Amino acid sequence: MIPRLKIASAFLFSLSLLFCLSAFAQESEKKVSMKDLPEPVRKTVQEQSKGAKVRGLTREVDNGHTYYEASLKVNGRNRDVLIDPSGAVVEVEDEVAMASLPINVRTTIEKVAGKAKIESVESITKNNNIVAYEAHVKTGGKESEIKVAANGELIPNEMAPAVKEDKPKQKSKKP
Repeated sequence: MIPRLKIASAFLFSLSLLFCLSAFAQESEKKVSMKDLPEPVRKTVQEQSKGAKVRGLTREVDNGHTYYEASLKVNGRNRDVLIDPSGAVVEVEDEVAMASLPINVRTTIEKVAGKAKIESVESITKNNNIVAYEAHVKTGGKESEIKVAANGELIPNEMAPAVKEDKPKQKSKKP
């Protein structure tokens, strides 16, 4: 009876440890206020939000790295600024009009979206260069994203299942 108890205890301990580690490894996002921000981040948010309305602030942990995101409204469009703890801007997502996209980017988004409704599109800027575009689409009540590089190529594994499922399946030819 005692060996079973030891095995059961060891199993429960291992299961608890696995649960804790997986919870720690997951990404997390928490709403914060301006006063909760480190001073360098607060200064960057104040600089980036001049002439804009701050819609929200979050603290995010991604793969063990902490970032802060300022969600802004600038001239009627959304802008999200990702900032590292030193106050450096890591990434900026700006809402853009579909008509303003380079033709190759627009064509890829429309082709992948198919019948899905394109809700919005954002440019993704890193180091002052647009590196990609992200389209937010909706089909059958499901929301998903399509990510396209600045050169118009689809970025794989960025397409959510709602869009993948919407694409017609090719019939296999029997020999």
